Amino acid sequence: MTTPDRETIGVIGTGYVGLVTAAGFAELGSDVWCIDIDAAKIERLRAGEVPIWEPGLAECLERNRGRLHFSTDVADALEHARLLFVAVGTPPTYSGDADLSAVHAVVAAMPPSEHHALVMKSTVPVGTGAAIRRAFAEQGKDGFRYVSCPEFLKEGSALTDFLAPDRVVIGDGSDWAGDAVADLYRPLLTPEHGGQGVGELVRTDIASAEMVKLASNAFLATKISFINEIANVCEETGADVLQVARGMGLDDRIGPKFLQAGIGFGGSCFPKDVSALKQLAGNSGYHFQLLNAVIEVNELQKRRVIGKLEKHLGSLVGQRIALLGLAFKPNTDDMREASSLVLAARLTAAGATVVAYDPVAEEEARHLMHGVEFASSALAALEGADAAVLVTEWPEFAELDPAAIAAALRGDVLIDGRNALDPVAAQAAGLRYEGIGRAV
Repeated sequence: MTTPDRETIGVIGTGYVGLVTAAGFAELGSDVWCIDIDAAKIERLRAGEVPIWEPGLAECLERNRGRLHFSTDVADALEHARLLFVAVGTPPTYSGDADLSAVHAVVAAMPPSEHHALVMKSTVPVGTGAAIRRAFAEQGKDGFRYVSCPEFLKEGSALTDFLAPDRVVIGDGSDWAGDAVADLYRPLLTPEHGGQGVGELVRTDIASAEMVKLASNAFLATKISFINEIANVCEETGADVLQVARGMGLDDRIGPKFLQAGIGFGGSCFPKDVSALKQLAGNSGYHFQLLNAVIEVNELQKRRVIGKLEKHLGSLVGQRIALLGLAFKPNTDDMREASSLVLAARLTAAGATVVAYDPVAEEEARHLMHGVEFASSALAALEGADAAVLVTEWPEFAELDPAAIAAALRGDVLIDGRNALDPVAAQAAGLRYEGIGRAV
């Protein structure tokens, strides 16, 4: 049953953001109409199948099945809800701009209305809201309202992030729609904003809300590329990046988050949003030099692993290399822009045989990786390999006995691409351990 004071909403798009948004609002007591053009996906969702892997999501959807409705017809959402949350894909094009074709299709599908609003969850370039409002005016839909409400969900903790947000950003035209969206999030907001949660409410204009999303992700990506460059300098100078990052992170102006050196960032947000902001700046006549460096460092960081392997093995022709982890981060099956894709391709091109294991992402990986053997466990992947590379820091890899790793490998090279393993224990087991920016 819908909670009496909770408004029914629509969610257009049942991908990652759409499903988490739907599950979160259903958990808060709203009826939710979920719309997608993919009929097969809708049927799976009606049957209780969840097409993505995210901790707690399947359980939340099952717990709230009575409040969740799935359809391919946007008219169903329009009939039952005045707020339609848009969560369709906006992937990058070859030029680096966001592909807004799915957004435009949603706009075109809306009828003239005085009491409906689109609430944009999809990440879009700054200026998209203004363009949509112009399109509504040109199509005789002036009464249709528009709100920018960017999402800040982290894969692996998305449902928790939804239910305990650090901020809720709402950009609108100072009309009823922005107030209605704020009311929906009210239980998750701080007491000074009328709620009982921890989330700060940021009310702003539409363009600023759009920029908050892009700027936030670009800054975090910059922080990652910065510590990766520091790690590379540490390797040349004998410093240890873990100690350096700890000393930096204790400064509250810097903070410890996103100071974990590794083999580069991936996923559906950082690469796309950094590229989108760089392209947006370029289209506006501004050359965003810093973001060029962030992108370049991230790409080079993945390829430095190849150099580390060649340093220990020489030519990679005929070598068997095990990749531990394939998803771009732990606790997700998302393979978008994953470092493993670059590593596998480069290793294969260098003449190596690649065997890989991931506890969750294998099914997704099989669609994207060709010429790669997939193992049933970490130790099975290591069996007979000349070297191993830890790519994704799944907790189970940190629990592996170094002696068991050494016994399974044919060789003795272990590249810890996420600084997730104990170097002393690895070396004691006879492994040639190399991390990222480690002084060991």
